[in-house]
Amino acid sequence: MTAPGTPIAVITGASSGIGAATARQLAAAGYRVVLTARRKDRIEELAAEINEAGHQATAYALDVTDRTAVDEFATAFGTLAVLVNNAGGALGADPVATGDPADWRQMYEVNVIGTLNMTQALLPALTASGDGTVVVLSSTAGHSTYEGGAGYVAAKNGARVIAETLRLEIVGTPVRVIEIAPGMVKTDEFATTRFRGDTDKAAKVYAGVAEPLTADDVADTITWACTRPPHVNIDLLVVRPRAQASNTKVHREL
Repeated sequence: MTAPGTPIAVITGASSGIGAATARQLAAAGYRVVLTARRKDRIEELAAEINEAGHQATAYALDVTDRTAVDEFATAFGTLAVLVNNAGGALGADPVATGDPADWRQMYEVNVIGTLNMTQALLPALTASGDGTVVVLSSTAGHSTYEGGAGYVAAKNGARVIAETLRLEIVGTPVRVIEIAPGMVKTDEFATTRFRGDTDKAAKVYAGVAEPLTADDVADTITWACTRPPHVNIDLLVVRPRAQASNTKVHREL
């Protein structure tokens, strides 16, 4: 049972990495967390872990690119405190000349259309709360391009623009819009998924970097931003490891 007045936070892509870490940290901060992802077994396991720790969590299998399913999911909420648009990811690292349009389309569907679907569907509940927060997980890729990254850069630019435009459009309402743009984050799946299971290629992304960011590092920034006083809006928070000066300038100890 949810205690009266307990704020609810929805996290997309909560089955692993930043999403799972954010669910744990928001739950510990006093939110009832609703975990969404396509992998039902993963989010059910995480929800059980969070509940066993004395917090509150519910799992809901959801594909954010399926608008019908998203709209049905949204009917469960009269009010909502936080939406964390975390579902996303990268596919491939090919140059523009040879990039696979199917990869580009899939990245756009999840990173951009998925964020749009969830935000549109849940904005009424966020507004009804009187103190709603929309978080968009973009990336430093959405702010600066790099070779081999055009498809992902384009998708994260799209996510970034949703956050920037929405903030302009809903100013004066009780909803704030926060963009968190992580740089190099080492998780169990991001690079491996990008390179379709090639663990050698995935390992090279972080080779020689003593301390890339962790999922917990990013979750900590999300939780901090969401728990600021209601009148404080963290428009944009860029977070990189100390070893990364830009998307293309990384100190490696090789």
